[in-house]
Amino acid sequence: MKRRAFVGSIPFLCATPELFAQAIANIHQIPGFFTQQQLAALRRLSDMIMPSAGGAPSAPDAGVPEFLDFLVGQSPTPVKNLYRTGLDSLNTSKFKRAFADLQAEQCDELLAPLRDAWTYEEPADPLAKFLRHAKADILTATMNSREWAAYSGRSGNGSFWLPPQ
Repeated sequence: MKRRAFVGSIPFLCATPELFAQAIANIHQIPGFFTQQQLAALRRLSDMIMPSAGGAPSAPDAGVPEFLDFLVGQSPTPVKNLYRTGLDSLNTSKFKRAFADLQAEQCDELLAPLRDAWTYEEPADPLAKFLRHAKADILTATMNSREWAAYSGRSGNGSFWLPPQ
């Protein structure tokens, strides 16, 4: 269900509270820009790059995949292409399974470019270039989320992003 269809169905859903509650519970599973498979790969990638540790929220706990779905959807075409191509590359790897369904060791093998030393020059490999940008975006979005502000004990003074509505 697309967001536009969801909004159009609100009058019906208000008449049936059970369906309304179910739709609200599932709204974060509705992709805006990415396909379901791309968004699932982004969730898995986000969790691998910024997992929960020591009480800190993980990137998925902070809503980063959904935020990036919105942000990338509003970005210039080269950024859209970088993300779509990168996520599709993760999903169509040599393992012949979606990235979200791979074993941790298989994911680790695909994310090997993240272990390369950082340089000013962008990687030539398209997957490595995507991973570099996605890592920076995931870390930035996580540490600028309301959940991270609450965890770190700083008020944030409202300087965190809010989920797209």
